[in-house]
Amino acid sequence: MAVEVKELLEAGVHFGHLTRKWDPNMAPYVYMERNGIHIINLYKTAAKIDEAGAALSKIANSGRKILFVATKKQAKDIVAEKAGSINMPYITERWPGGMLTNFVTIRKAVKKMASIDRMKKDGTFMTLSKKERLQVDRLRAKLEKNLGSISDMTRLPGALFVVDIKREHIAIKEAQKLNIPIFAMVDTNSDPRQVDYVIPANDDASKSIDKILTHVTTSIANGLAERKAEKDAAASATEAPKAKAKTEAAPAKATAVEEEE
Repeated sequence: MAVEVKELLEAGVHFGHLTRKWDPNMAPYVYMERNGIHIINLYKTAAKIDEAGAALSKIANSGRKILFVATKKQAKDIVAEKAGSINMPYITERWPGGMLTNFVTIRKAVKKMASIDRMKKDGTFMTLSKKERLQVDRLRAKLEKNLGSISDMTRLPGALFVVDIKREHIAIKEAQKLNIPIFAMVDTNSDPRQVDYVIPANDDASKSIDKILTHVTTSIANGLAERKAEKDAAASATEAPKAKAKTEAAPAKATAVEEEE
């Protein structure tokens, strides 16, 4: 969907940080200074949302996952809701060190969570002592809190989407090491050179975060819908010759039966 500058303005996407806190590398995205605060150029933001949306749509269409990262209070619930609605993994609690660079270990923790669930289903859990059950429950709750949203992520993500690159600097570094494309909302106090797809925007206000993520997840949803349509079309194309062969075989079989009679 086309991005309207007016809706970005209404959501407060244009409010940057205090001028004394700015990163000079954000200069190309700053429109002006007002009352000691930098104002972001929303025309550039709109263009960057379109650019990032097109790239994210392609990644989703290829079948790769996009990992959303936002641990700041005002972004947590929004990211969990938006990413969850398109079935994409997300981290909204503390970033687990080595989440990307030591992915094998993270997968082991996720498997541990699955094994606890199996224990509860097959009755093994109830054979444990009360103290052991309590310990297992605590471990399960801790794993769920930190890794529950990535339990279906069986391989490294095709991209990272980050809200506030200063706060999520560990995630950024890990993605850079592995050459995983980084998409991010970048405020005027951050260095955009760390990101492959910069969306200059206010990353502190919940309205601004919600607006940007709505556009981003819509693009991803479109990519997923295209992938599904392509798969359905391919399946139909495969089924058509089979159906035709069955139809042609039926009269021939009937003829053979008649001849026998």
